[in-house]
Parts: sequence; C-alpha cells; structure tokens
Amino acid sequence: MTEPWRNPLRDKRDKRMPRIAGPCSVVIFGVTGDLARKKLMPAIYDLANRGLLPPTFALVGFARRDWADEDFGQVVYEAVKQHARTPFRQEVWDRLAEGFRFVQGTFDDEDGFARLAETLDKLDAERGTGGNHAFYLSIPPKAFPQVLEQLSKTGLAKKADGHWSRVVIEKPFGHDLKSAEDLNAIVNNVFPESSVFRIDHYLGKETVQNILALRFANELFEPVWNSHYVDSVQITMAEDIGLGGRGGYYDGVGAARDVIQNHLLQLLALTAMEEPVSFSPDELQAEKIKVLSASRLAEPLDETTSRGQYTAGWQGGERVVGLLEEEGFSKTSTTETFAAITVDVDTRRWAGVPFYLRTGKRLGRRVTEIALIFKRAPHLPFDATMTEELGQNALVIRVQPDEGITLRFGSKVPGNLMEVRDVSMDFSYGSAFAEESPEAYERLILDVLLGVPSLFPVNEEVELAWKILDPALDHWAHLDAEGLGGPDPYESGGWGPDSAFEMLKRTGREWRRP
Repeated sequence: MTEPWRNPLRDKRDKRMPRIAGPCSVVIFGVTGDLARKKLMPAIYDLANRGLLPPTFALVGFARRDWADEDFGQVVYEAVKQHARTPFRQEVWDRLAEGFRFVQGTFDDEDGFARLAETLDKLDAERGTGGNHAFYLSIPPKAFPQVLEQLSKTGLAKKADGHWSRVVIEKPFGHDLKSAEDLNAIVNNVFPESSVFRIDHYLGKETVQNILALRFANELFEPVWNSHYVDSVQITMAEDIGLGGRGGYYDGVGAARDVIQNHLLQLLALTAMEEPVSFSPDELQAEKIKVLSASRLAEPLDETTSRGQYTAGWQGGERVVGLLEEEGFSKTSTTETFAAITVDVDTRRWAGVPFYLRTGKRLGRRVTEIALIFKRAPHLPFDATMTEELGQNALVIRVQPDEGITLRFGSKVPGNLMEVRDVSMDFSYGSAFAEESPEAYERLILDVLLGVPSLFPVNEEVELAWKILDPALDHWAHLDAEGLGGPDPYESGGWGPDSAFEMLKRTGREWRRP
C-alpha cells in the first residue's frame, strides 16, 4: 500500500519533485503573538511562493481583536514583508490573500468557536478546502485544555470520512513528567495521537535531518560511530542574547526545561539511534524511543550536572546586565540560564561513552553543534614532542549558524621534522548547494498538511525525555529548598560557570570552544 503522502506517478518521474499539500486550511490561535508574526505567517507565504500550497488554501486567524478579514490581511502582509525568506511576489500574495479569514473570540467564548465552525464550513463550500483543517495552538500551554474542549464541543476536532482534522502544539510539553502525562491525556482525549503534531523546530532544520544522511548513506562514518572509537559526544546550544523582555515567561522555566528536554535530547536521539528499517514515521520514531528508553542521567548529580546564572559583563563590545537585573526577575530567583547534564546511553553501541549536553544564554557566541570526540591514537611511532600540538580527532555537525560539518584530524607540518598538528576539513551548506535551505517552520507546517509525522515527537518520546531530565530538576529543587546552593554565577560573554568545566575535568575531558 502506498503511503498517503506519496504520489507514485510523481515518484516514478523524479524523486526530487516537491510534495504539494492538498486542499486544506490552517487556523492559528495566538495569531497576534510573536511566533505567528515572525515565523508562522512568513512560512505560510514562503510555502505558497514555492508552489507547495494548493490554490484554494485558506488561513484563519482567531483572536479577541475587533478585526475584519482585511485587518487580518494587513497584519499578515506586514509580517510577510518583514520576515519572509523568499522574495515578495504580488501575484502569489493576491492569490493567498483571497483565503484569509478572521474570527473574533476568546478561548472561553462558545459563540466565537461556533463562528469559527461556520467560517470553516463556508471555506469548504466556497474555496474547496475539503473539510481538512489544521489547528495551530500558538498559545500558552495553560490555555490548551480550554481551546481543545471548545474544538471538541463544536465538532471541529472530529475527523470525518475522507477528511482530516489535526492539532499542532508548540513546546513546552509540560514542565515535568507528571504534567506532560496530564497534558498528553487532555490532548489525546480530543485528538487521536496520529492527529497530534508537537512542534520542535530544531527537527525541521536541514542540518538536523542531514544527521541521518551522514550516518546511514555513507560507509565512511557508520563503522566508527560507536564506543570502540568515540570517547565522548558533546551537544551544545549556546545563545549570545539575554532574556530582555522574556522574564515573565522564562522565570521558573529555565534553560534545562526550555532547551535540554526537547531540542538537545532529540539531537541525542538522532545521534545515538540505530539505523531504521526505513525513513517512515513509525520506523524513525521507534528507533528514537529505543535509545531514549536506554538513556539516563549519570551520577552522582553533584558531579555530572551544572547550572548557572549569567551576571553582568561584556557582550559584543557592549556592557550588559546580569539576569537578576533583567526586568521581570526576582532578585532571589534560582532560575538557571545555563544547564549542563551528563547522559549515559546504555546500549551496546554507546556503553561507556558520556553524552554531554549544555545550553545557556549570554555565552560566547550563538552556536548549535553536535561534536563526536574520538579516542586518542596510541601514537606508538611518535614521541611526545611530535604530537604535543595534536588534540583529539573530532567530527562536528554545525546545526546553526554556518551550517555544515567539520572533520578535525592530525596532519604533518611541512618541514624537516615529524611534527603533527590539528587541521580541519570543512563542508558548508552555503558553498556546496546553490539552493537556500528552507526555514524550519516551512518544512514542519508542510509536513502537518501532508500528514507526515516523521519530524514530530510522539507522546512516548516527550515522556521519556522528562524521565531523563526530571532527576536533575528534582536535585536542583532540593538544593534550593535546603539552602545548599543555587545556580553558579558566570560572566556574560563567557562559556558558563566553573562547575560546568569541573564536570568534564573530573574525567580528564574538556568542553570544545566553538
């Protein structure tokens, strides 16, 4: 049986042909927020500009504002002009704008949801959206239950024969295991798991998807992708910005919940998983679930985890304030802006190889990377002076910015002496391919409309990630409650607190300086 997202005739002609969404509409809740303005609306325009949306596509905004359809269209227009990746084309815009609708209402307003249902019925009849609707919840998680209940009451969540109804949920997926289980139960009470798409925008990045190609399409790398050759794995997501203006959201959440539980543990799963039978959604998810099931925090947690808060310092030639001076933060806040953990993956492939995950704000530069650090060669023919400038071989996958791959190895220095130093072999997406990579939300929104869940974590993945992280969160909460020490300070513009460096130094290792 052919997968529903594939056209067999198109596949026979050219496997590079793009997948185009069928008749459908997208409803955005939280349409006035930053995410909708900076990411969702521009991504929808970019998809239309690339010819990947049907001519009858409709976009519906739902908010409390007293807007007409034309007012909503102006909001989308300004977002597209400011943030779209592809050039503005009037003919594309005119066709897309014909499908814009706006519904006024609040999340507890039954009449508003009745108007939404009526609007979608009209779009089905007038524009031929086919009864296929995606509901994008770009709203705070506390509002999920209310919106889901309204969608259930109005029948909008019900999938009719031959049609589909899907819900898209932005992170955070809970704040610990218990809350994630509760949230999943609420969502699945309204939408079946096959109709739930949890957005992790990192999984939509080309460089993240390229991990699978790098590993499984090349005989060069897979034979050494294991504990026989790899000493450790470092996964880093560093930001050079502070929290300016996001204090209300971030206080009480922290770096571990915000980044490690979702982005970094998903990157770990893709790096450590076994080869799937195929790239179908079920097979990919099964392999990620296996490796997350085998993963746990290394102990003792005092030595294998670290957390910190940035203090005042210099960043980009500018003096910046510390976290506790940021607007919206309590002077006694113990929310961490830096977090690092050590994860053991108890599989035959990775036994004994520590996975170090770290994330932080106000660090030295903005970078996300996965680095496989290889074991040292015995260097039997060399004396110590010949290799004293040689580090460990490393394979580094640069997720952002400057997307690409670096291979670091030793090479002889020209001259009469046998002297070996590190050199790098570099692959860059920007120079290797003429076509610019799509923005992550373009790929993910298109996959929602196609019904392809490969890049979306399912219930079990979310809950397993919390099982891995919760012991660290509980440990830190215990330290705070007992007054045994909060987050360690680190200066803005540096690479985290001393405790993070000590975490690796105890085992004779050190962090990479990206």
